[in-house]
Amino acid sequence: MAELKAHEVDGALRRGLPSQKLILIYGPDRGLVSERAQTLARLSGVALDDPFSVIRLDAGDLQANPGRLIEEVSSFGLFGGEKLVWLRAGGTEKTLQDELAELVKMPPSPTLVLIEAGDLKKGTGLRKIAETSSALLALPCYADDAKAVQALIDDELAQAGLRITPDARARLAESLGGDRIASRNELRKLALYVQGKQEIDEDDVMAIIGDASAVSVDDAVDAVLKGDIDGLDHALRKIAASKTPLFLVLQGCLKQFQQMDVMRAEMDDKRLPAGQVIATLGRGLHFRRKPLIEAALKNWTGANLRREAERLHNAILQTRGRAALEEQIAMHTLLAVTIAGRRR
Repeated sequence: MAELKAHEVDGALRRGLPSQKLILIYGPDRGLVSERAQTLARLSGVALDDPFSVIRLDAGDLQANPGRLIEEVSSFGLFGGEKLVWLRAGGTEKTLQDELAELVKMPPSPTLVLIEAGDLKKGTGLRKIAETSSALLALPCYADDAKAVQALIDDELAQAGLRITPDARARLAESLGGDRIASRNELRKLALYVQGKQEIDEDDVMAIIGDASAVSVDDAVDAVLKGDIDGLDHALRKIAASKTPLFLVLQGCLKQFQQMDVMRAEMDDKRLPAGQVIATLGRGLHFRRKPLIEAALKNWTGANLRREAERLHNAILQTRGRAALEEQIAMHTLLAVTIAGRRR
């Protein structure tokens, strides 16, 4: 078995590149999955801007061309040197599982294979292969807990040479944690906002992280879950009037879908009713929202929740890379997810 515990991963990466050449990075925090995959890619020493040394694939490439992964791992780079195969998938695709099951039986290759996957339950998908083979190293990525959020705040503010007041830190921590990359980008945005100051106060956090009431964001998230296009439009108008970035709605939706994915998995694994799962895993939900979440859990399958979470995560990454199009990207994505909710 070659699987690290979630709390062991950061320490392992600080020690350098693992000895295994087949590495699976999986979990519900897609931002953390992506961040750790990038860290491993840099540690590999491969020139990441060289298209002949870095082969990027997704599950669709393997479905269209079975055997492609084994072929890429077995072949050498066009001009020699190190080679990296970087693949993004859900982690439960049969073609990918079949090829990886063959790879772990083959002699070790000098080619590094990084696989970014979604949330995989114990004994399922690619994680099952890692549990039975030492050739595949699995690195789990779960949403940051309170301790990890505080460490992230310390790390980013230390790099920026900034201090933060206790009240501001508490307010900031409440807004982070659903997605590692999104959290890190929000901290960097905050550092830019206070440029010239030495200490961040609560007003700074409220100004840049968002001053829309949680109720308004929840209204938008609830409209998405219900498939209520008019309700979404009304909630977004309120949020726009408060000059809150639409990014916060994307982040709120992502957190809700990730939470519901965990709940739905508990329902499916233990054959429990939605209400019972909410009672144990939904303690942070406002009591007025629990009936809606219960109804949504009955209508959304785990696969659908993960698909829409992936859509939201990708939108968050796009808004960070194309800030000028943040509003258009957010609106398009939220409408698409709302329509998906309407179909449920």
